[in-house]
Amino acid sequence: MTFKNPHFFLLFIFWIPLILLYILRERKSKVTVRFSDLSILKKLPVSPFLKLRHILLVMRLFGIGFIIIALARPQKQHTEVDVTTEGVDIMLILDISESMKALDFKPDNRLEVAKRCLKDFVKKREHDRIGLVLFGGRAFTRCPLTTDYGVLLQMIEEATFTDFSQSTAIGTAIATAANRLKDSPAKSKVIILLTDGANNAGDIPPLTAANAAAQLGIRIYTIGVGKEGKVPFPVEMVNPHTGQRFQRIQTIESDVDEKELKAIAALTGAEFFRAQNSEALGEIYDEINKMEKTEIKSISHISYSEYFYKWLWIGFLILMAEMLMQKTVFRRIP
Repeated sequence: MTFKNPHFFLLFIFWIPLILLYILRERKSKVTVRFSDLSILKKLPVSPFLKLRHILLVMRLFGIGFIIIALARPQKQHTEVDVTTEGVDIMLILDISESMKALDFKPDNRLEVAKRCLKDFVKKREHDRIGLVLFGGRAFTRCPLTTDYGVLLQMIEEATFTDFSQSTAIGTAIATAANRLKDSPAKSKVIILLTDGANNAGDIPPLTAANAAAQLGIRIYTIGVGKEGKVPFPVEMVNPHTGQRFQRIQTIESDVDEKELKAIAALTGAEFFRAQNSEALGEIYDEINKMEKTEIKSISHISYSEYFYKWLWIGFLILMAEMLMQKTVFRRIP
């Protein structure tokens, strides 16, 4: 509650002379009817109205007080905020090729760690449209651009290896994501590509796809995951005698094509990152999150509701009641 004219509260100072005048009048009041003998009157019970006569002063003070509050114009403020955003449209590209099963990000494989980092990244975004492309030997849009992060997070969680995970089509994945962004009205259009391999499938060379994306104003951040050199890799084996399947850990050579991933990022005005452990991967997504900020503009509209009439009516009614009681139950005999 606010007051439009708070200076009217200074009128409360007039309560002081009202109270002083009332006290002086009570002290100077004289009996106007004389009796020769008061002994009979002393036996009469005292009227309750005599004891309550001071209530008239209280009612007068409160009546005047409520009117003063009404003059101060009590108001309730209503604030409406119009939020407009110049968001970022982001397509996440996640590699689900067989090499993402490598266990150099122990205790989980590369794919599980990447999924956790992707989900953390999405949870930190607001107002942006984000989509998801999965790729192995071919690429497909798992989730189009959306602000329904609950659905997107579920799609990321469900990402797993498929029957086309035997190879890596980076160029096709970039082209698929760029196709989703080409008609976007967003101020900023971004692709975040995560892979642990080199392009060895698809009909579109990665640099050709990146050049087309650059022409559309799309930046491509590239992330190469995996330690250098030989890394542990689970291989499913079958016992030739019993047919029982079991898993054996072997070592394979990590084949991240850093040179090409750097070229893709540079061609589109973005950056390349290398993550050799789960902590580094999380930090990379945090850094990208800071670089690609959404611009939010807000305009506040303030309106006021007047409440003075309630206080005015209460004060008026109290004063009317005080005047009525003064002329009736508290009437003085002349």
